Amino acid sequence: MSRSTPSLLALLGLVAVAGYQNRDRIGEMLSDARQKATEPGQAMPSANGGFMAEVGQFFQTGHLFTALNDLVDRFKASGWGDAAASWVSDKANMPLGVDELEAALGNETLADLAQKTGLPRAELLLRLNVALPQVVNRFTPNGRLPTESEAQAHA
Repeated sequence: MSRSTPSLLALLGLVAVAGYQNRDRIGEMLSDARQKATEPGQAMPSANGGFMAEVGQFFQTGHLFTALNDLVDRFKASGWGDAAASWVSDKANMPLGVDELEAALGNETLADLAQKTGLPRAELLLRLNVALPQVVNRFTPNGRLPTESEAQAHA
């Protein structure tokens, strides 16, 4: 599996750290993270070494578009394209088991996320398994991946 892009890691990290318990507020969190990352002298308070500030910087210029595309491509390449497509579509989200999620994301991505977020791998997988389908669905309300300008406006 190829190395994850910074945008994809940022999206997955956001989902794992913040989106798990606040899935309905993820757009607001992205906006807050972007704003704090651009304010002079401001740092995002974080127990995980400033990872949320890093997330805010990645999504500041439309990286959500890149991250969503990278995520869907990663799942397609891993044989789980139907599940990812269901998260994007306006139909019901297809569930994915933790083992399938782990296979799709790959060891390197999960190791990077664990290091950056401070969450154990098993916890990351459980959180992502719960929140990822809903977050992808939230950012694809028209049943398709957003354009770059739509992704900037949505975040």
